[in-house]
Amino acid sequence: MSLSTLDATVVAAYAVFIFALAQWVSRKKAGHETDTTDYFLASKSLPWWAIGASLIAANISAEQIVGMAGSGYAIGLAIASYEWMAAATLLLVAKYFLPIFLANGIYTMPQFLEQRFGPTIRTVMAVFWLVLYVFVNLTSIIWLGSVAVMQVAGVNQDVALAGLGIFALLYQLRGGLKAVALTDIVQVTLLVLGGLVIAWLTLGQIGQLYGDGPGIFSGFKALVQQAPDHFHMILSANDPHYKDLPGLSVIIGGMWIANLSYWGCNQYIIQRALAAKSLPEAQRGMVFAGFLKLIMPIIIVLPGIAAVLLAPNLAKPDEAYPAMMRMLPPGLLGLVFAALVAAIIASTASKINSIATIFTLDIYARFAKGQQSEKKLVTVGRVAAALAVVIAILTARPLLGGLDQAFQYIQEFSGFVTPGITVIFLLGLFWPRATEAGALTGAVASVLLSLVFRFGGIAALEAVPFMNRMAIIFVISLLLAMGVSLARPQVQQGEGIRKEAHLFRTSAGFNAAAVAILAILVALYAYWW
Repeated sequence: MSLSTLDATVVAAYAVFIFALAQWVSRKKAGHETDTTDYFLASKSLPWWAIGASLIAANISAEQIVGMAGSGYAIGLAIASYEWMAAATLLLVAKYFLPIFLANGIYTMPQFLEQRFGPTIRTVMAVFWLVLYVFVNLTSIIWLGSVAVMQVAGVNQDVALAGLGIFALLYQLRGGLKAVALTDIVQVTLLVLGGLVIAWLTLGQIGQLYGDGPGIFSGFKALVQQAPDHFHMILSANDPHYKDLPGLSVIIGGMWIANLSYWGCNQYIIQRALAAKSLPEAQRGMVFAGFLKLIMPIIIVLPGIAAVLLAPNLAKPDEAYPAMMRMLPPGLLGLVFAALVAAIIASTASKINSIATIFTLDIYARFAKGQQSEKKLVTVGRVAAALAVVIAILTARPLLGGLDQAFQYIQEFSGFVTPGITVIFLLGLFWPRATEAGALTGAVASVLLSLVFRFGGIAALEAVPFMNRMAIIFVISLLLAMGVSLARPQVQQGEGIRKEAHLFRTSAGFNAAAVAILAILVALYAYWW
């Protein structure tokens, strides 16, 4: 498949526009020299709409769109729990995590760990996050993005791989987080519009083929009637996909571990909220992202379910989204393809900026000899960003080229440490007696236990569903961390953190929005149980 001239023109126009917009929002006043706060935290001036949009743009990329549509094709609506439970998690992070981070002037997650526990854990976790972000997350984003571009546009994959990485680098190189966050409202708008166009056209066709007419409501009703097994949120134990989504664990078990780690302790995500004008502005941004999360399944899961009827003989589930895109007429295909590219670029640029932030502030600034100027640190950040992209482009194919499901590569390696990271932050935030030794024990235990479950050769352990495995390892790691903390009390930990009770008070508007999101979630799960 290749793009028509009209489609290619639409995509090219988008690329020129978004690049120009990023440079425009990156402009600075005459005589002002960009410092680390400007570059890594957008001058701590982000409004709520930029925070919310940027959270979604950073989160939704090719692996999310193509992978979740594929899961919608294979499993059904149950995969939407990843989106809907994230909405509830964002509320918890906004109310209980952000007040502590912002009150203590946190720039990076390793910095928080040092301030709470001590310098050793900051260095250990900074190095770990850099390795994970470069060799797992960044490589996966541009690799899966290049696969999507190749399938839809017929572009050589190596060319697509290099093009996506370099474009994302140049796009944010001048303005840093500000360039990323202030353009993400455009990216998210295009993503939502593109997804709604696919949902509208596919449902219309289903309605015409199987329902009472070409309308979207007729099409949705026909889709539910024709594929009823794809419209259950909680899978039973005898479902063939139970190991992927093990029943109630998606709402009361291991998914919470993954979500809290991702949305609350992940530099790549939380950096947007750390750059807010104020705590209320950050919390409004989180709520906005929560509402956007509620509609994401319409955009990225529903097209996959529609493919069950419109493209029933696909070789692989991950072909569902590209198959639905191929049904679009010229012009609209260009728009939806531009939306897909927007998601890839936004996620890649966000990851690049987070890598540069951690390397510069948590590694270079701490170990470089002599006092480093702000200008020098920004330059180091830009060089680190460029090197990260080059490394990712060169290693993506060797690391991921032989895998059938690159998305599983992300889940597998991230999941080894997710329970430990959640343990460290929950204890650091909410249990005063936690020590650095206890936190390090929890982190190491998470990795070792995950290795035993995954590669220990014990059939009973290997059969445990991924989410349940995370929950079990979380509990064991938590108990070990608490036990070591109590057995080896630390005389002096970091500088300490502020967490006065008044920090957790939220506005009436936030509370009303939170109740609305939770009510919608209860209604969705009750209806589609």
